[in-house]
Amino acid sequence: MRIEHDFLGEIKIPDEIYYGVQTTRALDNFVITGHKLNDDFIKSFGIVKAAAAKANMKTGRMPSKIGHAIVQAAEEIAEGKWHDQFVVDCIQGGAGTSMNMNANEVIANRALEILGEKKGNYNLISPNNHVNMAQSTNDVMPTAMRICAITKAKKLIIALEDMAATFTEKGDAFNHILKMGRTHLQDAVPITLGQEFYAYAEAVKRGIKRIRENSKNMHCVNMGATAVGTGLNAEPEYIQFVVEELSKITGEKIESADNLVDATQNTDQMAEFSSALKVTALALCKIANDIRLMASGPRCGLGELSLPERQPGSSIMPGKINPVIPETVNQVAYQVIGNDMAISLAVENGQFELNVMEPVMAYNLFNSLTILTNVVNTLNYKCVKGIVANEERCREMIEKSVGIVTALLPHIGYEQASSIAKEALKTDTSVKELVIAGGLLTAAQLEIILSPAEMTKPGIAGKQFLI
Repeated sequence: MRIEHDFLGEIKIPDEIYYGVQTTRALDNFVITGHKLNDDFIKSFGIVKAAAAKANMKTGRMPSKIGHAIVQAAEEIAEGKWHDQFVVDCIQGGAGTSMNMNANEVIANRALEILGEKKGNYNLISPNNHVNMAQSTNDVMPTAMRICAITKAKKLIIALEDMAATFTEKGDAFNHILKMGRTHLQDAVPITLGQEFYAYAEAVKRGIKRIRENSKNMHCVNMGATAVGTGLNAEPEYIQFVVEELSKITGEKIESADNLVDATQNTDQMAEFSSALKVTALALCKIANDIRLMASGPRCGLGELSLPERQPGSSIMPGKINPVIPETVNQVAYQVIGNDMAISLAVENGQFELNVMEPVMAYNLFNSLTILTNVVNTLNYKCVKGIVANEERCREMIEKSVGIVTALLPHIGYEQASSIAKEALKTDTSVKELVIAGGLLTAAQLEIILSPAEMTKPGIAGKQFLI
């Protein structure tokens, strides 16, 4: 055991542990979610601390020997090492001070180890004086959040791009299949199955655009703002150097906020980013619902689609297969909507020069990014790629439908078309049969007017037959 102290007193720490006294206090104070920090978030702390140490060496404040040890320790964290030493709860008071100190202590003790010194020798390398030099939780925390959001957004965008491509491929494969379109859950007019899948691709592409645009806002950080945005204890050169180092490490163009006070106290961009995720989740939820409905049955539902059979659907009903993947998409969407509400309330509840609710923002934002990425990949690879169209079923419903009478309006008029529709429903006779029997149009004319090529594009179907 080693003894560490802060201004509240002393605490015994096991020698093998890299975190220190302040992290230990947080472990006792915040037993809330049972969830530790997200791995990408931990890596982001390592990136921020490495950039800060390099910037402080450039200004001459950080001794080179100490700075290089800190950089090595921070880079190890950014590479995925020592994550088991980040033990604080995701939701905590203090605006993330415990997260920042967890990083400072782990890096300080690992840096001491690199120099051949014992952990806890903070006279040589201090978590506060050295690792946290020219920093505050109030600029480290939001910067790490932004770096993490950029990293996770990239993964989500890749997943969405892959799924948009799959929907487009299915659109190509299904574009010859005429099916019944529906509005108000009632028969409307025909559409091709391909047109529906092309529409899904476009909805996904809009999500990509929203997320990409909001990800750009995450590139503007407040490093060097320190406590309230005034830059107290940070060299002016450091503010420039630290964003340069962040850019080099991340490969992204990281910039310093024009107004560091604003960037420290206001978190509206987090709400905006979360909103983009929520809207994307809503679009995915709608698509999942469509797929579930079109695949309902298999014999007593719509049955227009067959989904890949992933698992038995019931513990009591043999042979039942459920649409478990689209159902999962729905549930993820609901969670993202809830996360967005939590973020919205947290953003609203900032006061004066700082929003202390950033831990809950980070927790919910990263959760949304992670589960959206996972469920998009799941929907794409475990469902959409394996969807099969039931062409015969689509054809059967078109032939039985009264909705196709809409295409006949320019030829026989609304009143006559209404009469045909009513009679078709009453007698369970097809529209085609009634139109031919009434001498309104010939079979040959109907074949052209009601063809997929005529009914699923702008214009009047069978325009050549108009009198």
